[in-house]
Amino acid sequence: MKKLEKLLEWGGIKKDIIFLAISGLALLMSLVGWEPFPFGVSWIAIVLCGIPIILEAVIGLITAFDIKADVLVSIALIASVVIGEDFAAGEVAFIMQLGGLLEELTVAKARAGIEKLVHLTPQTARVLSEDGENIVPAEEVRVGDILRVLPGETVPVDGVILSGQTSVNQAVMTGESLPVDKAAGDEVSSGTVNQFGSFDMKAAKVGEDSSIQRMIRLVQSADAGKAKIVGLADRWATWIVVIALSAAGLTWLLSGEIIRAVTILVVFCPCALVLATPTAIMAAIGNATKHGFLVREGDALERLASVKKIAFDKTGTLTYGTPQVMEIKSVLPGHSEQALYALAACAEKRSEHPLGKAVVRCYQQESGEAALEPEQFRMVPGRGVAAVIDGQEILAGNKALLACSKIQISEELCRAAEQSLEKGCTVIYIAIGGKEAGYLALADTLRPESAGMIGSLEGLGVQPVLLTGDHENAAQTIGQQLHISEIHANCLPENKLEQIGAYQAAGQPVCMIGDGVNDAPALKKAAVGIAMGGVGSDIAVDAADIALVDDEVKELPHLLALSKRMMATIQCNLTFSLSLNFLAIVLAMTGILDPVSGALVHNAGSVLVIINSAILLKWRKKK
Repeated sequence: MKKLEKLLEWGGIKKDIIFLAISGLALLMSLVGWEPFPFGVSWIAIVLCGIPIILEAVIGLITAFDIKADVLVSIALIASVVIGEDFAAGEVAFIMQLGGLLEELTVAKARAGIEKLVHLTPQTARVLSEDGENIVPAEEVRVGDILRVLPGETVPVDGVILSGQTSVNQAVMTGESLPVDKAAGDEVSSGTVNQFGSFDMKAAKVGEDSSIQRMIRLVQSADAGKAKIVGLADRWATWIVVIALSAAGLTWLLSGEIIRAVTILVVFCPCALVLATPTAIMAAIGNATKHGFLVREGDALERLASVKKIAFDKTGTLTYGTPQVMEIKSVLPGHSEQALYALAACAEKRSEHPLGKAVVRCYQQESGEAALEPEQFRMVPGRGVAAVIDGQEILAGNKALLACSKIQISEELCRAAEQSLEKGCTVIYIAIGGKEAGYLALADTLRPESAGMIGSLEGLGVQPVLLTGDHENAAQTIGQQLHISEIHANCLPENKLEQIGAYQAAGQPVCMIGDGVNDAPALKKAAVGIAMGGVGSDIAVDAADIALVDDEVKELPHLLALSKRMMATIQCNLTFSLSLNFLAIVLAMTGILDPVSGALVHNAGSVLVIINSAILLKWRKKK
């Protein structure tokens, strides 16, 4: 059904383009005096472009007494036809339909983000009972059921682990770049992915109460309060109609010439007023596209110009989202830091854990050599890895891994590791031959352009805010490096949503920038949502108004400055078009303009508005 609606919508746009092309050609033929048909060729434009305007105006008046700009246009069209000014009628209809098409091309389109979120919902669950293990549809799981989750499977419902150890990828809920170790007593959420060990869990929240279902509902409702900007010509339509009819009626009464009254109606048609906003928006969208932004919502740039705060997700937005080895500490005599690094990379060579893969990748990048293959390898779910290299056992993992082998960690190493943890790093402890050897500290790395980008945004009068699912230490470290004073860590999707809602309730429109599935509700709720199109999830991109295709965050200040410049251009267009209208009315009232010359003056005004808007195509803020 939705595919059919999209097909009909696209078919309607193509039809409008064809009708406009035919009407434009007919008006050109009339202008040069070529009349090959037994009727005036201007009637082609009147029928193709004018009749839809009149029908829409009549339907609006009858069904809801809704007075829009098309009411005045319809009056002018009919009046022009009645007195025989066919070209004026066709020209006005053509300009108005051109403006309508431009608005249609920039209007918000429905997207399929919800459908993609639904696909993340687990479909089945392994329920344990006296009869053994049974695979049932996830919606049939009840609170209190005992479930088993195998490596690689998605957690079907929210619950608590009863037995087993593992690492869980929680990016779908928190956006964290690193998996989280879980053991008996820890909570797990539906939609998250079990990466290594199998575990048994007790269901606590099922069906509509589960985390993934709550997120779907958040995305569905988040943009309900996002106001769409109404076209200025329609907003002022009632006054325009009243003033135009009053001026036309008064002129006819005083002069006794109906042609002057019709001319007033023609020149008062808000053609340039209708074109003022969509032409500027389309030009600005073209400019944004050249700088790597895909503007998905027509009025997103209008809303962006008014934002007071820009909220950033951390992982994948301000950072690369991939862990890097930041520090190596060796405390075992005879083992240099580089030697310890090589042994750790060798031990992790067969690991499937993202941290282990990061160690191997970073070692190869820094040393230019491939890590050696271990003689033996064993994965210890939720703790780390054990390997044998040159006859020695190498352990690489957390404190619990070393404790299992009764290896004591000295106070000196603990203090050093604590300093790394306070900076937001994740620590991998290393033991060699049953003795502590040191550790590797890994952390997500900051994009080099992030600091300059944050400074430029502040220069434009916008306050940056950090909203992240990462823990407090990692968030504070990134915030300090970027001089972001307002930081909110440990944010679940609903926490980000609440924070943005609080800002906007206080009269501070927010732009949200994120890349993960967990950012989708916040991207929807914000006045403007910008998704990282390259590294971001499809769901985040679908929920956003704007996608940053190449992930070059350094271009964000340009986008914000462009939106403000676009609004200035729109204001200029509106002022000019209104001034021209009132000048043309004075000339029409005195008889200087007739309907045809009035329509041409009107057309000239529309062309000037389009030219002024086109300047935005190549605009860039001076440094």
